[in-house]
Order: sequence, then C-alpha cells, then structure tokens
Amino acid sequence: MDKIIMDSAGDLKELADVDFSCVPLKILAGDREFVDNESVDIASMVEYLKGYKGKSSTSCPAVGDYLEAFGEADNVYCVTITSGLSGSYNSASIAAETYRDLHPDRNIHVIDSLSAGPHMTLIAEKLRDLVKEKLPFDTIVNKITEYQKKTKLIFSLESLHNLANNGRVPGAVAKLIGMLGMRLIGKASDEGRLQPTGKARGEEKVVPELLKTLITTGYQGGKLKIAHCFNESAAKKLCDAVISKFPKANVSISTTGALCSFYAEPGGMLIGFEV
Repeated sequence: MDKIIMDSAGDLKELADVDFSCVPLKILAGDREFVDNESVDIASMVEYLKGYKGKSSTSCPAVGDYLEAFGEADNVYCVTITSGLSGSYNSASIAAETYRDLHPDRNIHVIDSLSAGPHMTLIAEKLRDLVKEKLPFDTIVNKITEYQKKTKLIFSLESLHNLANNGRVPGAVAKLIGMLGMRLIGKASDEGRLQPTGKARGEEKVVPELLKTLITTGYQGGKLKIAHCFNESAAKKLCDAVISKFPKANVSISTTGALCSFYAEPGGMLIGFEV
C-alpha cells in the first residue's frame, strides 16, 4: 500500500484516488492557538491577527504526529513546507528514521518542498499520478525529484504585518509597505526562502506584474495553481490574464488554509506552477 502525507502548509486536506493524510501546523499569537485543520475559522483568525500587536509564531507537527500519519503503509511519500520557514521537514525526517527502524521492510521518502501552498499541491498531485501508475518506489522518488525541479512558486502580498510580528521582516519595512499601498512580489528561492523580486502599487498593476514574473521565471502554459487569501477578484483577473496569454493553460483557483493565510494575509496570493 502506498500513502501520501503532507503538512497543512500545502492547503490540501484530502486527495482523491489515493491514501492521503494531512498533518496540521499551528499558528500561535499570545494565548490564542489556531490549528490548521478542517475546523479552523480562517476569517476569525485573520481578523484577530489583524489587530494583534504582539509576537506571533507557527508550530510544526511533532514527530509523533507524523508517525501516526504514516500508519501501516508499505511506501510512504511525505511533503513538507520549506525548511526555511518551519521545522516540519526536520520533524518528518526524524519520524521517517524511526519508521524505518520499526519497519525495515518498508520505504519512506520525505520531500522538503522548499516552498508552500499551491507549489506543494502540485508535488502531491504528481505523486498521486505516479502512485496510480503503480511504479516502483525508487522510480517514483526519482521522478518526483525531477518534477520538483520543474515547479516554482511566486507570490504577492498586500500586508507584511504577520511577517513582522513573526520576525521575518523588519517592522519598519512592513509599516512602509502598508502606508504606500504597495504589493510586494516575490518568489520562493532555490534555498526555500521568501525572496522579494519587485513591487506594484494597487491591484490593477499587480496582476500584469505577476504575469510578467511568471513568464520570466519560465512559465509556458503548463499547470498553474492560484491560492488567494480573501482576494478572489485578483485571483480571477490573474487566471484570465494567464489564459489570455496561454489559451491551453491548466489554471485552478483555491483559497489559502490557515498557515498560508497567516503568511499571505488578506489580499495575498500564492501561485504554484510548472516551468
């Protein structure tokens, strides 16, 4: 039996046609804890964080959480948020070592996505397709490693409030971005860090800038996933712009889960795509 595991930064709580489990991360702000699962109220979380001025953080799944998710599968494929933002990959890797010790006859592969959100979903869906082909474990590992090299993530952010409270960006920078009404545009670097690449003022300018960034990054009309945080209008505009440029593009739109909403904040978009 094959099983795919992903932490909740991938915004995927279920995956059809394959044995799948999602392991939740948590968002911590003062005495509040938001677990990134099906029951979390993202709108309430976002509203609370908007006015919260203290330090906030995220908590990765424990080793035991991953071990429980691995279950009794013969072949396990686990995808985590970038190790540049979370300890989830490290936690999953320790769990994998324990799993191997307990079950020497079973196989397990942990993937540091070096990314988040819809980029992770692309990897999980490709794993699902490979598993359905009933390919050998080592073949799937090799193919998913090559596929990951051909996928990217870019993003646009309207607010850096949570990133500042989380210590990811200086507070003065976050305040300036907000005062100027700027949208920060960036990408997940090859090392899995958030790397700013440009900026745009207002929604009307951010969509053309994102399309330009997609093309310069290598997008040529393949699979593309847009995840937005309470910004469906901009997501639809970007979808239309992509399809206008690449009529055969496979584009889908979804909403961010709790963890990605924490980083993206209202108005933000994460775009995962094939190059």
